[in-house]
Amino acid sequence: MNPSSSPWSEEETRQRNALCKIGELCYSRNYIAAADGNLSVRLADGDILVTPTGAMKGFLQPHQIAKVDMTGASVDGGPKASSEIGIHLVCYEQRADVRAIVHAHPPHAVAMTIADIDMQLPIIPEIIVTLGGIPTAPIATPGTHELADSIRGIVSCSDTVIMKNHGSVTMGPHLMDAYKKLDMVEHTARILWLAHCAPIVVLKLGGSVLTGEDALATAVHEVYRHVRQGRRVLAVVSAMSGATDALLQRGRALDGEDAPHGLAPL
Repeated sequence: MNPSSSPWSEEETRQRNALCKIGELCYSRNYIAAADGNLSVRLADGDILVTPTGAMKGFLQPHQIAKVDMTGASVDGGPKASSEIGIHLVCYEQRADVRAIVHAHPPHAVAMTIADIDMQLPIIPEIIVTLGGIPTAPIATPGTHELADSIRGIVSCSDTVIMKNHGSVTMGPHLMDAYKKLDMVEHTARILWLAHCAPIVVLKLGGSVLTGEDALATAVHEVYRHVRQGRRVLAVVSAMSGATDALLQRGRALDGEDAPHGLAPL
């Protein structure tokens, strides 16, 4: 849009364009899907620009952005704000320094909360230095006051939070900073996910289950034995770092012969 023909101030025009650009970036990076997530910016006069309800954030136009005050009421009679505007309002209430917020649904980060894996653990140096930790808020119903209240105490002292089974909230002095923190949260979650997927075997034989590194060779040996006897065996082997080939070699060494016909890495 040509700034000279814009119905908004220079600041508002710039921020509306930024919301569209960051929304597109979040969508292209799979941090949001369909109409998921919402983004906002606090203007110098205290009003808030926020993505509208039900909109796909990867395809927004500046005129589609909603404008509300600190109570969530529309300022200009334009598009309706996101149903999760409460998340943004509580962050702005708690943090005078925050000027932009990104709420997204980064898949690995959300998966960590479903699996009850604590992303606060001091494991990755860069995250310790830059974010200090990535706390998890208790589960709450989207679009309700309960959701906003679930993060109130956390956002007062943290720029990032993962809402359990739901999504992330990242904030900063401008939109790119809030997006950068989202990028860091999901990158950290992916590293942790890979670490938790280290090569293991889960083998069901009758009513028993074998798991863990120490059980790998025994598990593969049992696969061979049961297949030779014509039994159906369910085996799950992670395919990281050539683990499947290594396991087959260890199993053959134990068994003293090649794998039975038809048995292949899963």
